[in-house]
Amino acid sequence: MTGKPCIIEIDGLWAQYGDTVVLEDVNLCVHHGEVLALVGGSGSGKTTLLKTILGLETPSRGRVKVFGVSLHEGDPRALLDLRNRWGVLFQGGALYSALTVFDNIALPLRELHVLDEASIRTLVRLKLDMVQIEPKHADKMPAELSGGMVKRVALARAMVLEPELLLLDEPTAGLDPELSESFVKLIGDLRKELSFTVMMVTHDIDTLFALSDRIAVLANRRLIATGPLKTVMQSDHPFIHKFFAGRMAMAGA
Repeated sequence: MTGKPCIIEIDGLWAQYGDTVVLEDVNLCVHHGEVLALVGGSGSGKTTLLKTILGLETPSRGRVKVFGVSLHEGDPRALLDLRNRWGVLFQGGALYSALTVFDNIALPLRELHVLDEASIRTLVRLKLDMVQIEPKHADKMPAELSGGMVKRVALARAMVLEPELLLLDEPTAGLDPELSESFVKLIGDLRKELSFTVMMVTHDIDTLFALSDRIAVLANRRLIATGPLKTVMQSDHPFIHKFFAGRMAMAGA
């Protein structure tokens, strides 16, 4: 990945709530075209970091740039345009319970006010096909969907604006092993086809092995390791040893 531009650039980031420091001097570059996985224990600051990248949290110190634009210092209109260049898959799917599958996916398109309903209908059908959801499910409500279908519909919504960057929060959480494997394969296939950059938060070892080019490990409020999976697994840090327990031999580390 050396020499490729940073799609996400985090420089000297601190985050704290009151007197509690959550993140301390975090520096990270997510390169164009890669899949970077962020891992860490409960309370390590993964969610705070993801929210800061999305512009939902303001850092106490430091800077976050996405596509070269500072999220917390730029013109609000420029930031709005910026957000149309990324898609987000939230952990539980975050589908709107009062909207159908079709309307959930169509929502970002309708908010832009640039397409007619016929064009929106065409695009939504294309995205449903992309995530392997049959058209007959378009009128269903989220409560009628299985966990795996919720994930796929949420992925379709995240991708409906053809994003250059995809942010995934625990993409396989709540799925059984078979569904998890098929969903990971879907993400991998779409990434190869569409060449977007991915940053994902995950605790799932199989997902790390299947998708990630590099991983970044959060512990003790800091990034303690960043690099290819096998390289990071060789670290002597206690958290890394514990996290990858049972997988060192399998990976040949």
